[in-house]
Amino acid sequence: MKPSDLAALIDEPACTHNLKSKSGCARPKPGAAAGGCAFDGAQIALLPIADVAHIVHGPISCAGNSWDNRGARSTGPALYRLGLTTDLSEQDVIMGRGEKRLFHAIKQVVDSHAPAAVFVYSTCVTALIGDDLEAVCKAAARRWGVPVIPIDSAGFFGSKNLGNRIAGEAMLKYVIGGREPEPPPVDSARPELRVHDINLIGEYNIAGELWHTLPLFDELGLRVLCSLSGDARFQEIQTMHRAEVNMVVCSRAMLNVARKLKERYGAPWFEGSFYGVRDVSAALRDFARLLDDPDLHTRTEALIAREEARIDAELAPWRERLRGKRALLYTGGVKSWSIVAALQDLGLTVVATGTKKSTEEDKERIRELMGEDAQMIDDGNPRGLLDLARANQADILIAGGRNMYTAIKARLPFLDVNQEREHGYAGYQGMVTLARQLVRALENPVWDAVRHPAPWTTLPEAAHG
Repeated sequence: MKPSDLAALIDEPACTHNLKSKSGCARPKPGAAAGGCAFDGAQIALLPIADVAHIVHGPISCAGNSWDNRGARSTGPALYRLGLTTDLSEQDVIMGRGEKRLFHAIKQVVDSHAPAAVFVYSTCVTALIGDDLEAVCKAAARRWGVPVIPIDSAGFFGSKNLGNRIAGEAMLKYVIGGREPEPPPVDSARPELRVHDINLIGEYNIAGELWHTLPLFDELGLRVLCSLSGDARFQEIQTMHRAEVNMVVCSRAMLNVARKLKERYGAPWFEGSFYGVRDVSAALRDFARLLDDPDLHTRTEALIAREEARIDAELAPWRERLRGKRALLYTGGVKSWSIVAALQDLGLTVVATGTKKSTEEDKERIRELMGEDAQMIDDGNPRGLLDLARANQADILIAGGRNMYTAIKARLPFLDVNQEREHGYAGYQGMVTLARQLVRALENPVWDAVRHPAPWTTLPEAAHG
């Protein structure tokens, strides 16, 4: 990738903090990959595309284990769960065999799995030795008649956020616009219903969360052409240019996709969240507002009124048990503020939230929700998290799985909200799941047991004699 192309992705014009110090867009630091490198960001942004073969061109250590490493779910193909790599060795690098190994790897995956397309990700090693990824992909596509897409995402290019944008740029350059969508379906029960086409950008269907919101869109007559990239298919991505409105779900991770779709095809976009009752309702209203359909607006308000009344009644007993509890939230990106909104909906007080991968816009939303004096955590080392939890009398730590044992050793209830989780918290119904999991964590009887002295430490001296 040319330095000018990288600079353009870093200086994303749609970022409102472009003219100030980019604390939310980390500057590349050679050798520093904490929190994810550009390769990691590009791969996880596209990995949930279910019918595509994802080949990592580099040493096997870059590939890792793709089987459920992100928790993205699929309604059909499971090809995306296979960890595929060219597994370059030192001898391959010395003898210049990288491009040949890649060509044969593409042949093998096409013969064995017949994928809808093949995505090839460069790594630091293959970028440094100068493998011509684009040329190999073009040759392989001509040879076997399958789209082969190069993702030029060497880890040393920069941060995970930059990798997300590189992935989006590859979709814009090679995939989007490749085919036209099918005609909109006709609902026999509502033949007069006008169907609108939309896209969700940065929605990864973690723990099946996308499926919590799709029924709402179906009822409103909103057809999701593509969710980039949760439970997506290659052909769906090709049709994204025909959407009337785009919603950026994940913390502006692929903001360049939304911006360029607007510039090229005129589709407006907005950023929203599906965590928390208020945010789900706000997202649905934003779709109705931008689509400017009076009938859709009426249907949207009716659906919101019905769902909010239903979910409020269902959440009432859970809110009673959670009221007054104090939570320490350590996550990043869109979850740094969207989970705050969801927890506040349930009656919890959020004492601090993590901002390691958050943009300036994320931080501004945190201040709107928690006040100007909101505590934001940039460095989540275990000692610091526990000190912060004790100082603020937190009842629970809500973070990623890597922090679970930190909480358990401190006898502090814990809930996993990162991509490896097993439960989906998005949408109206996801709030009930979130409330149930919070109560289970907080009221687990194990905490009373481990916080009391062990029985043998309180026995009389005589008993020891």
